[in-house]
Amino acid sequence: MDEHKENIEGKYVNVKMSEGTEEGQTKPCSRIHPDEETAPQTSQSNGDFSHPVYKEIALANGHINRMSKDELRVKLAELKLDTRGVKDVMKKRLKNHYKKQKLLQSAAEGGPTDTYYDFICVVDFEATCEEDNPPDFLHEIIEFPMVLIDTHTLQITDSFQAYVKPEVNPQLSDFCVKLTGIKQQTVDDAEPFPDVLHRVVEWLQERELGTKYKYAILTDGAWDMSKFLNIQCRVSSIRYPQFAKKWINIRKSYCNFYKVPRTQTKLSTMLEKLGMTYEGRPHCGLDDSRNIARIAIRMLQDGCQLRVNERMHGGQLLSVPSSAPVVGAPPPRKPSSRE
Repeated sequence: MDEHKENIEGKYVNVKMSEGTEEGQTKPCSRIHPDEETAPQTSQSNGDFSHPVYKEIALANGHINRMSKDELRVKLAELKLDTRGVKDVMKKRLKNHYKKQKLLQSAAEGGPTDTYYDFICVVDFEATCEEDNPPDFLHEIIEFPMVLIDTHTLQITDSFQAYVKPEVNPQLSDFCVKLTGIKQQTVDDAEPFPDVLHRVVEWLQERELGTKYKYAILTDGAWDMSKFLNIQCRVSSIRYPQFAKKWINIRKSYCNFYKVPRTQTKLSTMLEKLGMTYEGRPHCGLDDSRNIARIAIRMLQDGCQLRVNERMHGGQLLSVPSSAPVVGAPPPRKPSSRE
């Protein structure tokens, strides 16, 4: 649903939450660090980049920048790394291989290191829609998928999927059925959103996310949380869940990490640039989530430090600065009614 979400984004920039009125505040592709190539971000809020390990990394980066595409592919093959992708992707992969090796060596010697979330939970909603949505159309979530990535094994370890019965517009449009593949009977037989969210919370709790393990939500763009979940909570008269108030916008992370323009961050384009193809049915929420997870795993393999970069606060969509302390999402709690 990524292309359709982009059309929605321009129309719904003033969606109200229980706290206030939302205003899109985020820049589509701000830089994570002014000297990202020579001074990798660490988990320390005030990292000391004068450490000799960063000078060694900078020298390696300079050498890699001068390599041709064929030289990059040969070197990656020698190191038994993935050789797929465009030249810039291969350069980034090789640079971060050396960076990771140097930081591991540095950590063994008591120097700088980095800490990842234990798990990343990918979410990509499907929602009611029209081919040409009127200004007052309320998008209701009709599919709630989640895909769990173990950041230590870099594997998808679990998934969740539930369909949701819409309340305001219970009849799906022909366009929505064709786009998502979700049939009218499927949503007619589904539970309402508060019940589905209750099941989601139980699923997260059973996996001890937010208690035993540090985790973060990841989405393909800002719309899923700031628009769809926001609208749905108002429609269902429940409070916006605390565990979903911060997330990783993978489009932001992707364009910052690989240094590509915002126009190259559609799901299909990201997969193509990384040398992969879409698996499953486009606009199926669970299949979209799995493919987003594949991109996230490839980025982690390439050395990207995925971090929360967006949040909702006071009804506004805001950026999370790269200097902010790395914290996981809070333990999930059962949905409560709005007073």
